[in-house]
Amino acid sequence: MNAEHYFTASPGAPDRRRTITVELRGHRVEVATAAGTFSAEHLDTGTAVLLDSVPPPPSTGTALDLGCGWGPIAIALALEAPGLDVRAVDVNERAVALTADNARTLGLDNLHAGTARDVPPELTFDVIWSNPPIRIGKAALHELLDAWLPRLAPGGEAHLVVAKQLGADSLQRWLTERFAPATVERTANARGFRVLTVRRPR
Repeated sequence: MNAEHYFTASPGAPDRRRTITVELRGHRVEVATAAGTFSAEHLDTGTAVLLDSVPPPPSTGTALDLGCGWGPIAIALALEAPGLDVRAVDVNERAVALTADNARTLGLDNLHAGTARDVPPELTFDVIWSNPPIRIGKAALHELLDAWLPRLAPGGEAHLVVAKQLGADSLQRWLTERFAPATVERTANARGFRVLTVRRPR
């Protein structure tokens, strides 16, 4: 799919919904997806690698799924930690609507989907799980991460999955330089993807 379709607020593709079955960290669920959103036909490999490798989220506090698509990461967080306040953010309004509808269907009252303007500016996050939109380009990606990673709470962690061939190693170097004294570590390496973990000091 052309990246423009799911990195813009209003995708041009018709909003034809379908139901797929996915397994998210041991939870088998049916979810709605649609054209004009990222990986509408199945759980993408990068997200699967992330969900297979990250440690359990905190049981309480606040979590962020940055670039939520139809919601697999946010849903996994909300299912695993019912006491966690999960925020799912995307620029794509169709993706936000799908995530909200999937949360409602699954009874996940702790999952709140919206665009960046729907997140209170003072809110910080104990954990961030993200398959960030690498294909928007390096400058736009850096701007996105500059906006959200400083909102990690003291002691908080961000786990980002990035394809090796799309610049995971150079992104790790940039994160290390940009967010010191936070530490940046490659915590998983599978199926052509790296998981980069940013830890903010307490």
